[in-house]
Amino acid sequence: MRIAIIGQAAFGAKTLEALLDRGEEVVGAFVPPSKPGSKPDPMMELAAGRNIPVFQPRTYKSDETFAQYKALSPDLCILAFVTSIIPSRYFDAATHGGICYHPSILPRHRGGSAINWALIMGDTRTGLTIFRPDGGIDTGPILLQKEIEIGPEDTTGSIYFNRLFPMGIDAILESVSLIKENRAPSIPQDETNATYEPLCNDLVAEIDWKKSAKEICSLLRGCDPQPGAYTFKGGEKVRFFEAKIGDEATDAEPGTILHVDESGMHIAAGGARLTIAKVRGATGGKVPAFAWAEAKSIKAGDRFEGMTF
Repeated sequence: MRIAIIGQAAFGAKTLEALLDRGEEVVGAFVPPSKPGSKPDPMMELAAGRNIPVFQPRTYKSDETFAQYKALSPDLCILAFVTSIIPSRYFDAATHGGICYHPSILPRHRGGSAINWALIMGDTRTGLTIFRPDGGIDTGPILLQKEIEIGPEDTTGSIYFNRLFPMGIDAILESVSLIKENRAPSIPQDETNATYEPLCNDLVAEIDWKKSAKEICSLLRGCDPQPGAYTFKGGEKVRFFEAKIGDEATDAEPGTILHVDESGMHIAAGGARLTIAKVRGATGGKVPAFAWAEAKSIKAGDRFEGMTF
């Protein structure tokens, strides 16, 4: 079966590697255009090193790009970490259509920040979906789904890199086998259960100290490692990472620093205590919270600013 793959970054590269290692025939790899001064895309490097034709279209809407794709005579199109919307004619041109990996239990959490929002919204389970793309945003019939539990200390990073990334590679291979064996299901998505959220960026990542400790901690975990949920201290934007909710209650004003020790910075939130292990200020990378607090002369009783204040 002739496979065309559209993707990028580590996930695209690992998907391509897994397909090749299993002996699948990959006839073309489509990756984003290279940016001046940036490192080569891992999937592009792998494809070029294995003598697979590489294409870097600026848009998938052009007839030229589609002609290049169609000339490959693909039997199957695989989307492995794609941020562009691929027109439906690409799937129509492949004998067996296309499949796409998405890190949520569709139709819940459509969009480019699915794992982030599962955590931010307090979901207790998430997973992945392999579906048949139809030109929409994460729409199309479902071929395969896998579910996992979200632990109390999971972050977007831990869920993706430790579980949904490797599970996704296996799920794509399983889906290819089902298609080759003519056993692949095609289950319509239930639009009554569909949700769509925007990208998780600074427009949604500011901490609202009026919210409960659980809601704030969910935001922190959902924004970890990117973009990092943030608040302000002395006008400086401060991002928090590796957050936990403590057992003891407090009647201190939300955002108040209770104390700082080597385990982190302990902050009042919604009647409870949040512990923040790492911090990133306006400059530099992540540092232990106690080291940041010491460098900024932060002490118990100080309070973070931002929403509410």
